[in-house]
Parts: sequence; C-alpha cells; structure tokens
Amino acid sequence: MSDRDSLVENGFGWHSNPLAETVGPVWQWRAIAVDSIIMPQLAGSAAMFKTAVNAGVSGVRRAMFPPLCLGCRRMTARPGTMCARCWAKLAFVERPWCAVTGLPFDHDHGEGFVSAGAIADPPPYDRARAALVYAGLARRLAQDLKYNDRTDLAPWMAGWMARAGAEFLGEVDLIVPVPLHRWRFLGRRFNQSAELARHLAPRFDVPCRPDVVVRTRRTRQQVGLGIRARQDNVRGAFHVPDAMRPRVKGKRVLLVDDVLTTGATVSALARTLRRAGAAGIDVLTFARVVPGFGDDEAERDFDGGSRRPI
Repeated sequence: MSDRDSLVENGFGWHSNPLAETVGPVWQWRAIAVDSIIMPQLAGSAAMFKTAVNAGVSGVRRAMFPPLCLGCRRMTARPGTMCARCWAKLAFVERPWCAVTGLPFDHDHGEGFVSAGAIADPPPYDRARAALVYAGLARRLAQDLKYNDRTDLAPWMAGWMARAGAEFLGEVDLIVPVPLHRWRFLGRRFNQSAELARHLAPRFDVPCRPDVVVRTRRTRQQVGLGIRARQDNVRGAFHVPDAMRPRVKGKRVLLVDDVLTTGATVSALARTLRRAGAAGIDVLTFARVVPGFGDDEAERDFDGGSRRPI
C-alpha cells in the first residue's frame, strides 16, 4: 500500500487516513496466512486426492486384470511371478557347466573346465549360456511365446536370461537376435528371439540390432530334424549386408534365441558374423536341451539320433 493510499483529501488538504493504516497490516497478515497455512493444506489435499485416485485406478485395474501366474494362469500377488507349484517345475541351468557350451555337468570338474564335445568339435561361438532346461513348463513357456502369441512372457523370460548371462554384462557391444525369414515373419507377425533381445538390451545397456543379419532363404522347421539335417538346413541361410558390416567389425556380439537344441542355427549365424569381422560372439537363450534331462517331447525336439550338443 502506497503513502498516497493512506491519506485522504478534505477541504483543507491531505491528512492521515487511520482506516488505511489499519487495513494494510490486516492484508499483510492475510497474505502470510494464505502462503504459510492455506496453500500447504491445499497442496497436501491435492496430493492425497491424487494418491487416492491412483489407488482407485490401480484397484480397478487389478480387479479387471489381476496378476496371474505365468505358468498356470492362477492369481498371484504380483505381476510377472509364478505360484509355488509352477516355480517348482522349472529347472534352472546352474554351475558347474562347460565353460564353452554351457552344458551342465553332473559334478564339478573345476573352474573353466571344457567338455569333451567342445574340445573335439569347437563351436564357432565363444560361450553359450541358457536360463532353463528345455523341459516341462519351460518348454511350454517357450512354445507359448513362439506359437501362441504370448509376447507378454518376453519381459519375464528376458529377466531370467539376464541372470544366466550375467558374465556377459559389460563385455558385449550389441545384441543380435536370430532372424526369421520375411515370409515366416509375416505369417507369425513377430520374431520371438527379437522380443527377448528387445527386453534384454536395456539390462545390458547395449543396442539391439535385429537388422544386422538377414535370413536369405526360407529354411525348414528345425523341430524333428537330426544334427546333420539341421546343419544342412541352415547352411548359407544368413547374410550380413554390406551396410551393416561396420556395425559388426571388431565388436563383441551377443546372439539371442529362444531355445538352444543342437546349436546348428546359432553356429551358422556365428560363422556368418565371424566372416563379417566380429571380434567375439556369445550366445544367450531362454532354454536349452540337456540330453537325458526332460520329457520325451523335448528329447524328440533335440534329435532322433546322436545326443551330443554342438
């Protein structure tokens, strides 16, 4: 309030206005009350209202779309979890394992031990790791993702894969999913390996590049084929375009697939990347076939003859 506001004019000139002098402090105290008492209360009320609305929305969402077990679809406490019954049906691949192929051993041979198969026939990749044994529920999860459009499983499956491939963290430069031929991609509408790779990339803090390698011809389904037939089926099926070679040359590549069976597909892909100049190649899959472990269908998927993984 200005000095002029505190004065009033009469016939003899200007004199002091007591009312104005009284009103000034009143408005000052009111402003202080608004700033220090009323506004914080309003802000607190708004925050409480927002919290209540969010809780209500979450409650409605939970009632309409309750969290379900990834295996049996029964209700669970949190999204992306499993009930105790389904969790007990999963067999995680744990140490000790072959330092190259990741095939688990029956007993510990010591750190860095390499299996006889990997010594006799070294794979074109450096290391392969898998989260689960391809049997029972793990097999069904992999098939649900691949054939039943269960892309909602990919983030949780990728989480288990990240745990299995923890030793790759900080070493790889890019993630490359096993590509599908364009006609198979159109028929399936998505690439299950690319879905897993897409969710793995933020965990490893590296880019996911599904365009680095292309599948040049449509191969037969690998299921039911023997080792030699699988190798023949994917021989020459992959190509790194010239424009993509600088992205591969001198880089450590992490190949991602859903299931490692004989290793024929990732081996053919690894050879293609080696020719393009990749400095190192590791393989990470959701599941792998372990000979002698699992159900009959998983064994049939593996091979009708020899049981040694590549």
